[in-house]
Amino acid sequence: MYLYHYYDRRSGPFKSLTALSEAKALEVLEKIKSDRPDSFTAQRDAEYVSRRMNCERIVREEAMKKGILMDSPSPHYLVVEDSPWLGTWFEKPGVIKIPVDEFDTRKISFTYGDSMPTFSPRVTDGKEYRRKVYTFEEILDVIARYGLPQEWNDDGSKGPERYIEAQVWTDEPIMKYATGENR
Repeated sequence: MYLYHYYDRRSGPFKSLTALSEAKALEVLEKIKSDRPDSFTAQRDAEYVSRRMNCERIVREEAMKKGILMDSPSPHYLVVEDSPWLGTWFEKPGVIKIPVDEFDTRKISFTYGDSMPTFSPRVTDGKEYRRKVYTFEEILDVIARYGLPQEWNDDGSKGPERYIEAQVWTDEPIMKYATGENR
């Protein structure tokens, strides 16, 4: 298994709005809107930052309940296996691919689908993986039952889950890959 990180080459990999203060994150979002108007991020409204930070708080709390070890207050966001759709989010896309065996999997939590719709009160379809955070062992079981969302829902027509999000709560081995693309 591999974890993938998609990013805009102009910014570089492993940048996260949630690692910033809310005020600074809003400044960065506004700069992205003006500098990169065709990017997915530029389409986000002003409420996005507070919703994202709230979602991350929930994920952190749920991950702690599962015993996920955290070296960092804000995770690095990656996805399980390749999701070409994520490359379309950026005007100048880049991608980094890291073998999962390079990680201490006790420091990774997972959501089946992006964490935002996973924990959104607007998504009310009752699927068993809504509002849940998984450990590495647990997500393997979920994948065995449902497969990878990008294989059965790449176009998003069957719901909001289009990939499995991995929240990496450490800089190891992330920093080894932080200089750019390795794919």
